[in-house]
Amino acid sequence: MGHISLREREGRLTPVLALATLVSAFGSSFQYGYNVAVINSPALHMQTFYAGVYESRNATLTESAQTVLWSLTVSMFPLGGFFGSLMVAPLVNKLGRKGTLLFNNIFSIGPAVMMGVSEIVGSFEIIIVARFIVGICAGLSSNVVPMYLGELAPKNLRGAIGIVPQLFITVGILTAQVFGIQSILGNVEGWPILLALTGFPAVVELLLLPLSPESPRYTLIQKGDEANARKALRRLRGWAEVDDELLEMRVEEQSERAEGQLSVLRLFTFPSLRWQLLSIIFVNMGQQLSGVNAVYYYANSIFGSAGVKENDVQYVTVGTGSVNVLMTVAAVFVVEASGRKLLLLVGFGICCAACLLLTTALSLQESLQWMPYVSIACVIIYVIGHAIGPSPIPTVITTEIFRQTSRPAAFLVAGSVHWLSNFTVGLVFPFLERGLGAYSFIIFAFICLVTFIYIWVVIPETKNSTFLEISKLFAKRNKVEIVVEAEGSELKGRGMRVHDRESITTF
Repeated sequence: MGHISLREREGRLTPVLALATLVSAFGSSFQYGYNVAVINSPALHMQTFYAGVYESRNATLTESAQTVLWSLTVSMFPLGGFFGSLMVAPLVNKLGRKGTLLFNNIFSIGPAVMMGVSEIVGSFEIIIVARFIVGICAGLSSNVVPMYLGELAPKNLRGAIGIVPQLFITVGILTAQVFGIQSILGNVEGWPILLALTGFPAVVELLLLPLSPESPRYTLIQKGDEANARKALRRLRGWAEVDDELLEMRVEEQSERAEGQLSVLRLFTFPSLRWQLLSIIFVNMGQQLSGVNAVYYYANSIFGSAGVKENDVQYVTVGTGSVNVLMTVAAVFVVEASGRKLLLLVGFGICCAACLLLTTALSLQESLQWMPYVSIACVIIYVIGHAIGPSPIPTVITTEIFRQTSRPAAFLVAGSVHWLSNFTVGLVFPFLERGLGAYSFIIFAFICLVTFIYIWVVIPETKNSTFLEISKLFAKRNKVEIVVEAEGSELKGRGMRVHDRESITTF
């Protein structure tokens, strides 16, 4: 069987690629992280505001009603993320990857204004609605930015660039934690400004992202515009000779032509994508149900229950966020050398052990004075584990194991699973903590273990491979072989050099 042999050429981080990466990650991914953590520090002030609004309406807010209202405030964000994920496939196919990111900013600027004026208008409902809308923004950006950057990047940089959105999510979390310190904005006067600042990255993205190119793969394969795809590739790679890469895209297009654009329903019934689909579902469920956002949504509560003094909690939280950023930076530099699978396995293994140790520490804190320090260490170790694998790698994997026609539907599924799991944790954890106390984290440890086993058994290593090569890695599990032949004459007619006949096996 013949194989297409493309000339190997190491891609580099050109100014155009760097600009597209930084602007899209700051304008979109940063907002996601910021909104995950922004309501943690000012929680008490916001709850006091909620109670004050109730009293102004001649009603009393009971403790149980307060818990429900606050759980809603927290969980509306991931619920909005779920609905945003449902919009991914139709928008990226209609507007393109860059076009969707620009359109998405309406879901950030609007709620930023709403949250900023909530205290002035005396309504906590406006905060809950705004959290839902800004969640839509996060649901779109968390899926579209990795897709966009994965299609812009050369294969030797795809893993590192694919982690940059997660890096900006961690920077967003840390920024919200720093600004949320009581002496800055986490106080009675400052919390509406703290919530409203989420609109700033959206304005930056609206101004700068139009300078970056649209995804060449989208432009060529889905729009059929070879001239603009060639122009975009030349800008991204920094050299004029891009025929080899365009040819690889054309071969991918030829091999997928029989499939057409896959809907979510077809994705679930397509035998050749069975294990890819199961893999993104397992990995995204594991990422969120392992409890990472319980740590960020309720960090102050967790550290408080671990015995940390009230005035010190905010600084411990910032320290945790700093560790998260540093470890994600480390993941950017090691992902191409160590590979995706190893980082996932190491990360979930560390998280599982940390959850078990945290359970022990929390259950013994009454009898041993030094246990609060062990609890803090366990949370930091958990954050380290999550930051090097489970947090950044799932979107990289989703980009890599699906090809052009199935990628939008795959991101819709992955994003929906991600945000539904996130919503579940945000809504349930306060009640879980109240009911199970120190043993809440046993559940998270079990989920980490199950995900670890699945990754070990099923998911292959994908580093430094083309999208077609990665498709072949799932061949034996899917037990489907489709041979698609790309006629040389047809590709020659498009101005590309190729042998008279090339054959490629796709799965």
